Amino acid sequence: MQAAELIERRVREGALASGRRLPAERELCNQMGISRVTLRRALQHLVEQGVLRSSHGRGWYVAGRPDRDWPNSLESFTETARRKALTATSRVIRAEVKEASLDEADQFGVAAGTRLFVLERVRMLDGVPVGVDSSRVVLNVAPRLPETDFTKASLIEELTAGGAEPVVAQSVIEAKGCPEGIAEHLDLTPGDPVLVMHQSMVDAVGRVVLVSAITYRGDRYRLRTSFVRGGTSPA
Repeated sequence: MQAAELIERRVREGALASGRRLPAERELCNQMGISRVTLRRALQHLVEQGVLRSSHGRGWYVAGRPDRDWPNSLESFTETARRKALTATSRVIRAEVKEASLDEADQFGVAAGTRLFVLERVRMLDGVPVGVDSSRVVLNVAPRLPETDFTKASLIEELTAGGAEPVVAQSVIEAKGCPEGIAEHLDLTPGDPVLVMHQSMVDAVGRVVLVSAITYRGDRYRLRTSFVRGGTSPA
């Protein structure tokens, strides 16, 4: 199991890319200090889990599992972590109720002065800081949010439990220099490259229920997507 976990971690981290052939069994045995019998049991376990595929006489390959990458569906940071067998936690920087400014009121389609719940967190995967998430929610959509422990809780899951599940997100991602106030939380120097994702999420009845800006370390975040050319059929 330790050998299987080590290989799967290499796949998850991108050291072994989708479709790539694994090193020869003898080399893997030497790297991990295990017998060929033990190695083959580990590899077969990963085949059963859909991580690898075997090709008779040719070796072992990383399976092309699209659900191991970021899907083209809306999921929370916590859900993504679970899917990748990682543990998502947060360090809360700010969690408070405030009145919406004119700009914020425009974003949510509410009156200026409407009460918002503001949540700012350092998002971590297996204890490693990945990004800083600044989110806003109209308080009457989910009145219990201020009482929630967001060191482990998922904001999207809390909204879903309260009957305001986000179903569509409009996103804009841009590369920027890291602001001074965020750099310290990500172990960066101000001006270091970061990726900033701005999102506006709406529920099934068209209400804007969540507006966020997430600043990711550029070396710890990767977004995968796919594009289909209009008028053609993918093979």
